[in-house]
Amino acid sequence: MLGIIEITAWHWAGFIACVLFFLALDLGVFHRQAHVVKFKEAFGWTALWVTVSFCFGLIIGPALIGGWEKQDSVEFVTGYIIELSLSMDNVFVIALIFAYFRVPLQFQHRVLFWGIIGALVMRGALIAAGAAIIKEFSWTLYLFGAFLLFTGIKMLFVDDDGVHPEKNPVLRTAKKFFPVTSELHGQRFSVREGGRLFLTPLALVLLMVETTDLIFALDSIPAIFAITTKPFIIFTSNVFAILGLRSLYFVLAGAIEYFRYLKVGLSFVLVFIGVKMLIAPHGDGPHKWFQAEINSNVSLLVVGAIIITSIALSVVAGRREKRSARQPDKAKR
Repeated sequence: MLGIIEITAWHWAGFIACVLFFLALDLGVFHRQAHVVKFKEAFGWTALWVTVSFCFGLIIGPALIGGWEKQDSVEFVTGYIIELSLSMDNVFVIALIFAYFRVPLQFQHRVLFWGIIGALVMRGALIAAGAAIIKEFSWTLYLFGAFLLFTGIKMLFVDDDGVHPEKNPVLRTAKKFFPVTSELHGQRFSVREGGRLFLTPLALVLLMVETTDLIFALDSIPAIFAITTKPFIIFTSNVFAILGLRSLYFVLAGAIEYFRYLKVGLSFVLVFIGVKMLIAPHGDGPHKWFQAEINSNVSLLVVGAIIITSIALSVVAGRREKRSARQPDKAKR
């Protein structure tokens, strides 16, 4: 199986170098000039990132990394689907943030780009910390499981109360140290006026996006530890899910009504993963009265079935509402 011996510093360095190259190519070539990302372009990029992600897990990983077995590919794909699914919920929160601050469409990609850079750094740090803790104290996986179970149940019964920048401690701290301009200055995050450095409203939006991703990471990263505790698989699946987040936003933001039950599906996913972690044997765990190991193949099928079902029900409900709305118009005619 994939282990610490097979994954060397060269693997980490090579993967990170490729990611940085693609990000530089993205911002420096394909999106050098701010423009409105339309559905066709966004869908193309989303399809590309999904294809690259699956190719990495099923072909590139086994070809380049010694010790990468079929089970590792299953764990990567399962982790990627979990991270991508939870990112879809994050997309809708980002849409609310953009709407609240009235960010023009042509500047939204730049905010998402730099937001993703910050997300990669934050998630890398969280994954490293989580892996170190679990390696030393394997029983902490039970705590992760209990947290995910609680989060899943809470997500099912508690509605979001919207975007409230005034409650964000990061924004309050930033405003204490830097004045903020009243208007946007193109796609710039800061400007100098009268010798003083000012933040623009776009910088506040970026901070909101970063803190939102941090909150979502506290759910998604413990979830993937239920699938595997191998840092390289956890990190790479997270990275691919985040890289596809920008294009996914422009695909989904205009079709929120077709994903109304996605949050319910995600809550069931978190509950399932939480239960999986609680009943699995983890070293010298605190309980021995009931233990069961749910393998990665079953986890992949369950998670995939939940997500597909929730999206299918959402689409059916959305189309039914549209048909119902058309019927009164036809009756009037």
